Amino acid sequence: MIIDEVLVQNLIARQFPEWKDLYIRAVSNQGWDNRTFRLGDEFLVRLPSSQEYTFQVEKEQTWLPKLASHLPYPIPIPIALGQPDIEYPYKWSIYKWLAGESALHGKISNLENFAHDLANFINAFQQIDTSGGPLPSAYNFYRGGSLLNYDEETRKAISLLDEKIDQKAALELWEKAINTTYMGYPVWVHGDISLGNLLVVGGKLSAVIDFGQLAIGDPACDLTIAWTTFHGKSREMFIHSIPIDQDTWIRAQAWGLWKALITATDISKSDAIGSQKSFGAIKEILV
Repeated sequence: MIIDEVLVQNLIARQFPEWKDLYIRAVSNQGWDNRTFRLGDEFLVRLPSSQEYTFQVEKEQTWLPKLASHLPYPIPIPIALGQPDIEYPYKWSIYKWLAGESALHGKISNLENFAHDLANFINAFQQIDTSGGPLPSAYNFYRGGSLLNYDEETRKAISLLDEKIDQKAALELWEKAINTTYMGYPVWVHGDISLGNLLVVGGKLSAVIDFGQLAIGDPACDLTIAWTTFHGKSREMFIHSIPIDQDTWIRAQAWGLWKALITATDISKSDAIGSQKSFGAIKEILV
């Protein structure tokens, strides 16, 4: 199925004719779960790229408006729900456009300040009432759930990479992490706190986007950015700004290790840059 400007134009014309004259343009940096398009200057259209991501639509429609007022930075606010159509079989969403550039490509002026601001967002996020919130499952790839869901996959990746990584250190970290248990109350979990889902304006954090993995549970998976992005003083700032027990930080390291391992084992040998980043991330996590 081709998801392009023509499809979006047809969907808008049939379901939201009041916006049919607004321009439609694909955003330059597309995600994996959804295809995203500008709709005029004020709106954004997001369509699941396949059936396995369709659960995200109604979850975001339900929860993001309830969460937004409690947070120190903007998050996407859905303003309309698109229905399955003859050309497109899934529900889809229209959101308010959030200004800013992806932190993955934009300049962060001060990494320590950025770490502090992101920690403030996470702290506020974790304080919001979780009553009725969605639980971790295969539908959100177990974000907020147990690392044991990825035990077999992680051990296999470690064995496959063999002499390319510090196998002993990787196994020790993984074993240590899976033998801890989150003892706190379930908190809100974004599920993918990474540079690609953080927006910057003027070099500073301006918004947090893409809540497709949203759930309530163990916050460890939201803290991996401590190793994948921050280092030195910025890492210290981030860790010291979030009042969470040491076992949760160990699980956070292990979540980062899992992701780096499966990425490293999946990267094509011709992708030298991707390979370098993955092995660099593993090394950083195991320091």
